[in-house]
Amino acid sequence: MSSVPPNVPPGGSPPPYDPKTQWRVYREQQRAAWRAQRDAWRAQRHAWKAGYYGAYGPRVPSVVGPIVLICIGAVALLVMTGHISAGAFWNWYGEWWPLLLIGAGLALLVEWMLDLRRNTPVRRGGSFVGILIFLAFLGVCAAGAHHSWNWMHTHFGDDFGHFGMPEHDFDRQVLNTQVAANGTVDIEDPSGDISIAAADSQNVQVEAHEVAWADNDGDAKKIFDAVAAHPAVSGSSIVIRSQANDNGRLNLTITVPKTVKVTVNAGNGDVTAAGLTSGINITAPHGDTRLNALSGPVQVHFAGGRHDFSAHQIDGDITADGNCNNLTLSEIQGRVTINGEIFGDVHMENISQPIDVHTSVTDLQIASLPGDLTLDSNDLRVVEAKGTVHVITHDKDVDLSEIYGDSYVEDSTGDITLAPAGAYSVEAKNGKGDVELTLPPDAAGTVDGRTHNGDIVTDYGLSVSGDEDKTVSGRIGNGGPKIVLSADNGDVRIKKGPAFPATPPAPDADTSSQHVPHLKAPKSERVETVTQ
Repeated sequence: MSSVPPNVPPGGSPPPYDPKTQWRVYREQQRAAWRAQRDAWRAQRHAWKAGYYGAYGPRVPSVVGPIVLICIGAVALLVMTGHISAGAFWNWYGEWWPLLLIGAGLALLVEWMLDLRRNTPVRRGGSFVGILIFLAFLGVCAAGAHHSWNWMHTHFGDDFGHFGMPEHDFDRQVLNTQVAANGTVDIEDPSGDISIAAADSQNVQVEAHEVAWADNDGDAKKIFDAVAAHPAVSGSSIVIRSQANDNGRLNLTITVPKTVKVTVNAGNGDVTAAGLTSGINITAPHGDTRLNALSGPVQVHFAGGRHDFSAHQIDGDITADGNCNNLTLSEIQGRVTINGEIFGDVHMENISQPIDVHTSVTDLQIASLPGDLTLDSNDLRVVEAKGTVHVITHDKDVDLSEIYGDSYVEDSTGDITLAPAGAYSVEAKNGKGDVELTLPPDAAGTVDGRTHNGDIVTDYGLSVSGDEDKTVSGRIGNGGPKIVLSADNGDVRIKKGPAFPATPPAPDADTSSQHVPHLKAPKSERVETVTQ
């Protein structure tokens, strides 16, 4: 076998070893291998694409993206030309922006249903998804800004949002006409105070005080025209309506016959009314409501923000629903029904008919209240109630004193203190807290009490037994009304107390409004509290 290396001529000698030549040969071999691998990848990718499009069809753009862009352009054009208020649009968009996602989803669903009818399948493009995410982000920001504005507007007033622009004022008489004695007056003012007073005449008089924040008189004139009240008279019905403007305010002073029925739809302003004899219906998202010396039913709807409500000397039922801040009621001859959240303090006194208060924290029913009631985030206190008192609450101390009727209290965290004015049935259930019952000298009843991890203390000769779980039972006096007391983790105390009058004392004859507590603190002193 020949040992001559290849490529060596016969009889010749092998070439000398050359490292550069060897490296060049190796590099060429590597390049050839990479080119072969690249060609294989390309062939594989072309085959995958052919199979993919064979199964799903060509890529087709969706109409959702162009529709969204057209809507954005249309809204921007309306805002720039003044046909839509920018502030009103962003307030609306902050509340309703999820409709954008719903509309886009419905459009995609329609496209999918149409694609099912195609003979050749297609694949829809999704380049508009980024736009939808951006618009959703704007919606969340607009919603947050809207709620922040409402809070600052409620706490700091209108001047906050006008950034030092000059204030312009204009007064005008809007209406002076007669209306039937049984007529109706509807008032809609989304951006100002409304003051209503009753008179003996049959005339309806409307005076407007318009405020504009603008850099010059020309702009102020446009704002005055935008917020101006527009009255409409139709038989015995009068409608007074104005429009909202971000840089304007309309305060109305209205005098009406005392017998007409008044309906108020307010916005960012206070509502005051006095002297009406046919009641009033008020819807008020922001601002305070103050009523005095009214007859007939009173209905108040707190449609949005935190709202102070006070009513004094009302001869009729009061019904209020929605979120409320401070609430003050006194000398009410009708039924009181409150349904909603109460974030501030409550004071009631001299309520002749039943009281029904329902919040997420407290359910309260009182047959009548010749005395007074106070309620805040920590305490519920009732003094001088007549008839049954029923309380279900939690995280609150409950103190019922001089109760001329049966009592029922259920609490979860807090102390319960009861002082019935005579021989009435009492039931008190507590979770983490004490139960204390103070009875008058002539008390009588049958006691059934228990506690877990607490003590039982009694001033009467009752039977107490148990160690960790203690019970108390027996009769006080001649027995009679049931007294049921329980505390899961707290003490039970039954004490002797002073005597009370046989009947509740008569209310104070002074009915002047200056004695009504006004619980609204100055703006600099207001703090956030939890619901009642």
